Amino acid sequence: MLKRTFDILSSLAVLVVGAPAFVVIAVLIVFDSKGGVFFKQIRVGKDEKPFGLYKFRTMQTDAEAKGQITVGGRDPRITKVGYWLRKFKIDEFPQLINVLVGDMSIVGPRPEVPKYVALYTTKQKKVLSVKPGLTDFASLEYINENEILGKSDNPEETYINEIMPEKLDLNLKYIEQQNFLLDLKLIGKTVAKLFKG
Repeated sequence: MLKRTFDILSSLAVLVVGAPAFVVIAVLIVFDSKGGVFFKQIRVGKDEKPFGLYKFRTMQTDAEAKGQITVGGRDPRITKVGYWLRKFKIDEFPQLINVLVGDMSIVGPRPEVPKYVALYTTKQKKVLSVKPGLTDFASLEYINENEILGKSDNPEETYINEIMPEKLDLNLKYIEQQNFLLDLKLIGKTVAKLFKG
């Protein structure tokens, strides 16, 4: 109950306070490239329930048809404005809408697309027993995941065989240790890492 109350109050506060900035971002996205302001992608949530995850659109409208993994900060599908939104993780803010409506939590394992969830082992599927979140141990460890994949000769293979299993191990670590104080620490570390970056 405490976690959900915190999720509602914190997401609502950021959405209200950040509204003027979000309007400016929306205008920049519209003028920068064709397409809508938001990008909605199906992700797998708690108890394997699919939901639409929201982000500010940072890519060309047909980008997902060319692959679901973003390769490096200069992926050619990324728009000019999108590059800066991604660099400072600003594209993630619309996910606070997902938090507000209850699809996600502020802290929890990052939600994955169905294509990769289908590859989970029985043990790894335990990450689907809790609400997905904006950040946790794995998010902090792989905050520069796109750059890592950008250096790989086969980004999808690297993601499936190396990064995804390690992230899931960290997700499981969070689930085993989760409590409200840990959530606050992870939020603080995430904010600090973003500002440092």
